[in-house]
Amino acid sequence: MGLFDRLTEDMKSALKAGEKDRLSTIRLLRGYIKNESIEKRRELTDAEEIAVLVSAAKKRKESIEAYAHAGRDDLVAKESAELAVIQSYLPQPLSPEEIENIVTAAIAQVNAKSVHDLGKVMTIAIQMAAGRADGREINAIVRKKLAD
Repeated sequence: MGLFDRLTEDMKSALKAGEKDRLSTIRLLRGYIKNESIEKRRELTDAEEIAVLVSAAKKRKESIEAYAHAGRDDLVAKESAELAVIQSYLPQPLSPEEIENIVTAAIAQVNAKSVHDLGKVMTIAIQMAAGRADGREINAIVRKKLAD
């Protein structure tokens, strides 16, 4: 069962259970996936569907940070609840050790020698992480390894 189908089934169960917040978030996610599919004029692959959810989760994290800075605890709670629902559909994030292994493999693959090869390494490392790690975290590890 694909992610979109799983969201549809969970939407039905949330509707029956009367879980309004979860239902609205799931509907929103289905809308994001549909919009992306329409934009690309084809069905999305599983990796593309996950990328849509990763983007939605990133937006929520940024909003939480901004609302917390502004002292809007009510909006922080709302965004946090949506983030929790989104994360329940995402694959488990990679551990720092796993990210480091991916970065090491990417450096070896492109034969990177210095920070000038950062772009090449990042492209490969982000593909290998497949949405299971934050780009900033990968970037920090790549920079650290290439600086050595």
